[in-house]
Amino acid sequence: MAEAKLKTEPQKKSRRRFILGGLGVAGALVVGWGFTPPRQRLHGVSSLPVVNDEVSLNGWIKIARDGVVTVAMHKSEMGQGIHTALQMLIAEELDVPMHMVRPVHAPIDKIYGNVAMLADGLPFHPDNAGTVKRTACWMTAKFARELGLQVTGGSSSVKDSWLPMREAGATARAMLIAAAAKEWNVPADQCKTSDGKVIHSSGKSTGYGELAARAVLITPDDVRLKDPKVFTLIGTPQLRTDSGAKTNGSAVFGIDVRPPGLLYAAIKMSPVIGGSVKKINESENKSAGDPVQVIDLQATNSANLVAGVVVVAKNYWTARKALLALSVDWNSGPAANLSTADIFKELGRQLDTESGFTYYQQGDVSSLSSTAKTIKAEYKAPFLAHATMEPINCTAQFKDGKLDLWVSTQVPSIAVDVAAKIANISSDKVELHMTYLGGGFGRRLEVDMVVQAVTVALQTKGLPVQLIWSREEDMTHDMYRPAALARFNALVDANGVVTAYGNKSASGSVTHQVLKRTFGVPGAGPDKTTAEGEFDMPYEFANQKIAHVIVPTVVPLGYWRSVGHSHNAFFKESFIDELAHAAGKDPVNFRRELLKQHPRFLTVLDAAVNKAGPVPEGRAHGIALHQSFGSIVAQVAEVSVKDKQIQVHKVTCAVDCGIAVNPNIITQQIESAIIFGLSAALNGEVTIKNGQVEQTNFHDYPVLRMNEAPEIQTVIIASAEPPEGIGEPGTPPIAPAVANAVFLLTGQRMRSLPLRLETT
Repeated sequence: MAEAKLKTEPQKKSRRRFILGGLGVAGALVVGWGFTPPRQRLHGVSSLPVVNDEVSLNGWIKIARDGVVTVAMHKSEMGQGIHTALQMLIAEELDVPMHMVRPVHAPIDKIYGNVAMLADGLPFHPDNAGTVKRTACWMTAKFARELGLQVTGGSSSVKDSWLPMREAGATARAMLIAAAAKEWNVPADQCKTSDGKVIHSSGKSTGYGELAARAVLITPDDVRLKDPKVFTLIGTPQLRTDSGAKTNGSAVFGIDVRPPGLLYAAIKMSPVIGGSVKKINESENKSAGDPVQVIDLQATNSANLVAGVVVVAKNYWTARKALLALSVDWNSGPAANLSTADIFKELGRQLDTESGFTYYQQGDVSSLSSTAKTIKAEYKAPFLAHATMEPINCTAQFKDGKLDLWVSTQVPSIAVDVAAKIANISSDKVELHMTYLGGGFGRRLEVDMVVQAVTVALQTKGLPVQLIWSREEDMTHDMYRPAALARFNALVDANGVVTAYGNKSASGSVTHQVLKRTFGVPGAGPDKTTAEGEFDMPYEFANQKIAHVIVPTVVPLGYWRSVGHSHNAFFKESFIDELAHAAGKDPVNFRRELLKQHPRFLTVLDAAVNKAGPVPEGRAHGIALHQSFGSIVAQVAEVSVKDKQIQVHKVTCAVDCGIAVNPNIITQQIESAIIFGLSAALNGEVTIKNGQVEQTNFHDYPVLRMNEAPEIQTVIIASAEPPEGIGEPGTPPIAPAVANAVFLLTGQRMRSLPLRLETT
């Protein structure tokens, strides 16, 4: 078997000393910490719990006597198929068939912390390969290992798990081989593994289940990862391992849990952003019937995530009816007169007066000749809600000084820490029962529902309580995708060459708000997510400058699927089309000319265009090319317009995401991301009037219906590069691809989302 030695973390001591040497005593401490080896991710403090005859070989894998392999799932399954992909990583390296692998939720431990997501958050241009970037990424990854936050986000799950889970599988395989070789008194290199067995060259074999108890006593001398060239499972389309449970209804989501004695809680929050409870008129609630308990969350707990009134009853319908009958007077707070128009006016004012933070600059934009044609444009995007199908919910039980927590969450370790803080207990007294997530899209990176549920559970005398938000509360109290405004200016010479390219945008900062909201840390400095998709583009303009202005807002902001890329791709790819038109060039060929030093982008672009084929009569093809979360995506949208209505008939998508662990899931994720992005592009908009969110449910915040969904065809580019993100990269290109097609059909340049044709 062709194999490759297990790679170790790079050690760049002299360079780190140079960079950090001027920091005095604190710098010396950081340098000393930097010299220490990175925290290992193989053996945890909190071991996987064993049952009956199971044996834990490391923090990721345990093997039962019958050979069944149980694998720790440290990522949240919210429809993206991640549990299947992670099982494949272990099955490949361990040489065990998929049907013998069982997933189990990982305990809270630093070995399961997300390293890739934090390292990817650094604001470096992808083309930057310098020492400073390498050092910063290495140090950030090392810090992330120490921090150990268990987070599913940033399309980082496979990327983050690629090495540690394969290392866990490869190490377990080496231990099993060594145990068999010792038992048979033969050299280990005469043994191989296949189908859950160790096999000697003579033909005799022993199953993993029989070897596990002896293997756990062995520390292997030589652990080797498989060379991707000999993969037999990774790279093949596999059915999702959770499909059966989700089809027959046995899968348990957060809203499905039913601990004994369960009570239900319905919640009402201030209709005005940032408002608070002034008075509860409980006397008006006497006609509700069944006994209920009314709780003012603010009076019970002062945490800044808690606000509103909760009604607790024996069933949700009773709680809901009593809540609707309950009269509450509210303090409106400072946002009472806030409107969407005010917000965009302030974004424009800040763009007029502030220079912002420059994320990327090359050449000299200001000193170029003004004789060239000047192209200017302003684009804007609205607030967006997450609108997950599973309503926001959390179940908590506080009894005998311990807390049980059932929640659909993307941040299990943070949820535990926050719950412990609210209950005033240590984190080891919180038991988290992870469930499936009925959609996340970034909304379940938040822990507001955890704070509220635990606060209520402290008042229910040891009984468990399930807090459920109505759709209206969810829609009007989301953590929204930021509203954004972007301005572009460029110079195009007589030969159709762009000699200067400038882009400055403005929006609130999600990261600043999340740091304050979740960790109590004031947000400061640049936030990559505000400008991602703008400053890190591959287009080879000799002179360019990309900046962003952070404009604080009282509107709660959160990470929305593909985050800043979701609107910045629309801005950038639409303006690139404008430049192609101004240069008198075909949009595809125009992009090709700007990608001569980026062959992977060219391959993806050509694959999408070639697969899309000729455009049918009466329709147009719009193109968009965008990289996000490490993956390159090109989309061709086939569009028609009738009676001012935009119809998307087909979307052709090509993606280079590195090694395709499971092509079946990649295809599903691309389709999901396109539908999600197309819903926002055609319909998505959250508006604010008098401090209140105007959209309340799917009647005024519609998502794409089945009859509106286009045909989608996906091309996965073969690659030997390590895996990159796939859950989000399909979303950003769809809006500009559709807008660019509409321009070809109507001559109208659409610079605002959602996409609406002028009616006059």
